[in-house]
Formats: sequence, structure tokens, C-alpha cells
Amino acid sequence: MKKSATYFEERDNKNIEDIRLMLTSLPDFCSHFIRGIEPRTTSLTRLGYLRDIKIFLEFLASNIKEFNGKKVEDIEASDLNQVTSLHLEMFLSYLNLYKNNGKLFKNGEKARNRKLSSVRNFLKYLFKNNFIEKNVAEKVDSPKIREGEIIRLEVDEIVNLLNLSESGDGLTKMQKGFHKHTSIRDFAIMSVFLGTGIRISELVGLNISDIFFDQNSFKVTRKGGSKVILYYNSEVENALKQYLNQRTKIKVADEVHENALFLSLQKRRISVRAVEKLVKKYSQIISPLKNITPHKLRSTFGTNLYRETNDIYIVADVLGHKDVNTTRKHYAAISEDIRRNAATKVKLRDNENNF
Repeated sequence: MKKSATYFEERDNKNIEDIRLMLTSLPDFCSHFIRGIEPRTTSLTRLGYLRDIKIFLEFLASNIKEFNGKKVEDIEASDLNQVTSLHLEMFLSYLNLYKNNGKLFKNGEKARNRKLSSVRNFLKYLFKNNFIEKNVAEKVDSPKIREGEIIRLEVDEIVNLLNLSESGDGLTKMQKGFHKHTSIRDFAIMSVFLGTGIRISELVGLNISDIFFDQNSFKVTRKGGSKVILYYNSEVENALKQYLNQRTKIKVADEVHENALFLSLQKRRISVRAVEKLVKKYSQIISPLKNITPHKLRSTFGTNLYRETNDIYIVADVLGHKDVNTTRKHYAAISEDIRRNAATKVKLRDNENNF
């Protein structure tokens, strides 16, 4: 029997199909760029680049007089010689709020910075390969990104979230109707998030064959396709075993999903969107003032691990950060907690000797 494609293979195939479809409505030099970066990028990265470049070209065609209202597909590489650093600054401003096909789009600092980075790489490639005569993107500064507060769950909130996903107490009548069918799965998902710091794509992509109970570990596929082993504690182990006892009795809707670990009510591999909604449903009840997402559960794990180990390199390795500075930037605020707590450990005078 033919081996079924993994979640990540299916996702990769879908991305490639989307790239090819987008390229049919873009100028030929965009295809050159995508082929040029293919050896060193994932399909997900290339699709992201292409979406950002399409927005940039649409901006030029509809907002910059030098392009005379050209259609995007009619723009030639030589036309981009007319792009100035001022145009790129205008593009950044445009990204704050713009309309496309009658729909409004807004971008925060990080989104605008990412789109500028895509355009930078695009123009750099075109200049390097003699499609354009200059690279004005080098003259444009990246927007300053203000680091926001790390949103995470406190210890009591973690307990409440796990209890709620297990018991369903506090859910609406309709939610409880679904919960009776998903409680064991939902508790396992929350336990895996909070007990390992796994990414949502990694969790969705987990297969039954990835679980190794003899070592309390599972194999995950990280960004870029690398595979690593993550370890979990006895609480996560118990939650997974309980779920797997139920999971192995479920007949999947399609053999493609036969090896998928977490299933939807439709008996297919659960989707990223479904997991996001699941986390939101429970977290809004236990912590309504915090916008808790799967990534915030990952931050919660990272915070707890840093507090326990006080070792930023361990946290970076477990979370799969390629650059430890990324980890340090996100968890530097916790160092203040550690220093504050350390200060309380030092006693200047023994109270018993006070007069």
C-alpha cells in the first residue's frame, strides 16, 4: 500500500500549488526570484515572500504616478528602476491601513517590518542579478519594533485551564455538548502545549508513530523540516496515554489521517484553526483579560523553564530558537523577577538578634 503523505508533506505540496497559482498573475521576474531563493528557503517562506511582494506591486500600480496605473502583471523589471526610497517609506505608511478587493487590512509593527524585509530581499535579488540598476531598499530603515509585555499564564491559571479542559465546568450548555466528546483530547492538547512548549504546527503534525513512551518523548518536525526529540513529564505522559486509549478506537474518515495523533470531530487530523479556537474557548473563561493563544502557552512554558533553570541556552534549545538572542529578548524581563527574588534570600540581620 502506498505510504500516506505526512502533514508537513501535504502542507508543503499545498504551498507549492499556491505559489504556482500566484505566479500566474505576477510578472515573470517574480518567478526568477522564487526559483533563485528556492534552494535555501522552505515553501512556506517563499509563499510568504510572494504574498508580500504582490502587495508591494499592487501598491506601486495603484499609488505611484510613475507606474501610470499599470496592471501588476504588466509591470516590467525595468519599471522598478523608478522606485525610490521615498516610495518604500510611503509603502510602509500604506501598510498601516489599506483596502484590497473591498476589504480593509491593518498591519502592526512586526507585520510591516516583515513585509519590508520581503521587499528588501526581492530588490536585492533583482539588483544582484541585473534586473534593476540600483537597490534603493538599502537606504530605508526598518521600523522600530517596541517589545511588548510577555503575555503568559500564571501558575493558578495553568491549573484552572487544565481543570476546565478536563471537566468542562464553566462551559455553556452547547459547549458542554461538544466537550463530552473531546474532553480527553482537549486535556491532552493543553497538557502537551504547557508541558513541552511545542509550536502549534508541530502539535498538529504529530503522528501516533512519533510518540515514544519508553523514553517519555516524541519526535517533532521543526521550522525548516528538521526533526528533533522533545521530552515530557509524567503528567503529559498520563494525558497522552489516556487520549491514545481513546484515539486507537476511532475509525478515521480517510486513510490519509490514519496515523494522525489529534483528530477533529470529523475524524480527520485536527487543523491549526481548530486548535486556535479550542485554546481561545478555554482561556477566555479562566483569563478573560488576556489574549491567550497557542503561542502564549508556548511562552508560558518557556517562562516556567527559565525560572526553573535560569539558563537561557536550555530554553533556547528546547524551544528550537536558532539564535539565543531571540530567546533572551523574549525572556529578559523574567531576569528581573529572578533578581528580585534573589534579593529576598539575603538576610542582613537575624531577626532573633534584633533588640
